Amino acid sequence: MAEVISVRFRSGCKNYDFDPRGEQVKMGEQVIVETAQGPEFATCTAANHEVADSAVVRPLCPVLRKATDADRRTVEAQKKRESEAFDICEKKIADHGLEMKLVNVSASFDGNKILFYFTADGRVDFRELVRDLAGVFRSRIELRQIGVRDEAKMIGGLGICGRPFCCSQFLNGFLPVSIKMAKTQNLSLNPAKISGTCGRLMCCLKYEQNAYEDAAKRMPKAESFVQTPDGPGNVKSVDLLRETVKVSLDSAPEPLKCYHNCEICVLRNGKGSREGIVIPDQRPERYVEEAEEDPFEAPIFTPLLYADLEREEPMREKIGGPGTAGETKRRHRGGRRRGKSGESKAAEPKKEQPKAAPTKAEGEDKSRRPRRKSGKPPAQEEAPRSAAPAVETAGESGESKRRRRPHHRGGRRHSKGGAPAGQE
Repeated sequence: MAEVISVRFRSGCKNYDFDPRGEQVKMGEQVIVETAQGPEFATCTAANHEVADSAVVRPLCPVLRKATDADRRTVEAQKKRESEAFDICEKKIADHGLEMKLVNVSASFDGNKILFYFTADGRVDFRELVRDLAGVFRSRIELRQIGVRDEAKMIGGLGICGRPFCCSQFLNGFLPVSIKMAKTQNLSLNPAKISGTCGRLMCCLKYEQNAYEDAAKRMPKAESFVQTPDGPGNVKSVDLLRETVKVSLDSAPEPLKCYHNCEICVLRNGKGSREGIVIPDQRPERYVEEAEEDPFEAPIFTPLLYADLEREEPMREKIGGPGTAGETKRRHRGGRRRGKSGESKAAEPKKEQPKAAPTKAEGEDKSRRPRRKSGKPPAQEEAPRSAAPAVETAGESGESKRRRRPHHRGGRRHSKGGAPAGQE
């Protein structure tokens, strides 16, 4: 077993193993590693771990050190140099009249080498271009021709699915993709629909190919002769994802009927003659899909409950919500309006009787009455609401005497004539 760390360079998404030489490196830390082209700046993608000796690519290059602030400033300076080299190279290509397209420029960490990537339809003689670039930058110049897939990987972008290119995000290498994969997956053979931005077949066709191939082994081919619960017939189309087939029955060719794979019995796979094929008397059973109950499914409310909620919600907001002081106040007011029978007191005006001066016994009875919720003694509370004139209470001093005025709120109390107090 060998201890290694995995790193990724800024220009690609492939992981490479390096020897940490006993130094503990965490994932996400930046390090300086030794490569065949010299020291390079990289980011750790997997901390110290052990791999089998057979999986190690020899020779295993070492990790020089962890990156410092000076190393990061050097990387930023190299990026500015790459941007300037890109503009200068494009001008030189135009001056020489070369049929090539510059894609990317990469400078080494130590600045001794600059690599130019370009695409072209054929071979290009760029010897004069290299001499001009070497005279400008005073370093080693290398031009490398790449394909359209590598160009899409370096530039990046969004595919027809709306996500970034797979090759620029996580693919370590390009997968071989053929038109046969599109046929197996029953996709349209229109090149505009199954091709990526690079103009080649989409790499994602390879992702589900194994699943389609496994389903194709269990499903019958088109034009197969099968036995169904409704009788024999020929398969017209196959859906590999749903594992269903559409069959044209001998008894009723139209319309086509859809059956699950477990509902059919294959008598002849593929095209051919029916001669010599014995149709069994027993037909397959129908496939019944059991619906599983979802424990997290939201409860179903009846329309009546929704109507109650819509009717009560504005009232709760108006009185301050359930259980609040506003609701309690509203309940007390409602209790004053209605009597025992539930009818409004305003319907039957109360007959008032002339009041006499209270006696000593009555004063004692009043003093023994329990206090109200307001906490004030009975002597300090207001007299009962009535339309009668104010009466002086026996035993009160001149300063404490006050006139009891009839209280009218919204026409709750009425006088003898039936009109609200104060409107006579």
